[in-house]
Amino acid sequence: MRCLLCKSDEMKKSVNTYFARIGENYVIIENVPCMICSQCGEVVYSTVVLERIDCILNDIKDIASKVLIMDYEKAA
Repeated sequence: MRCLLCKSDEMKKSVNTYFARIGENYVIIENVPCMICSQCGEVVYSTVVLERIDCILNDIKDIASKVLIMDYEKAA
């Protein structure tokens, strides 16, 4: 895979922390699988991961407090 930002060919599998805001609430999802460019640090999530994040965010809209931190692997 090629980096969308710097066009480097050095993308590595990794995990990252995903931040989202739902209304006035903040959601932090830790250990989200991604690809990270070893040159510029750009983070890219696969379509499957982004769809799962959408599901997670939709499921917690009604129960979220001001800040919610969760682990992707436990939620997925």
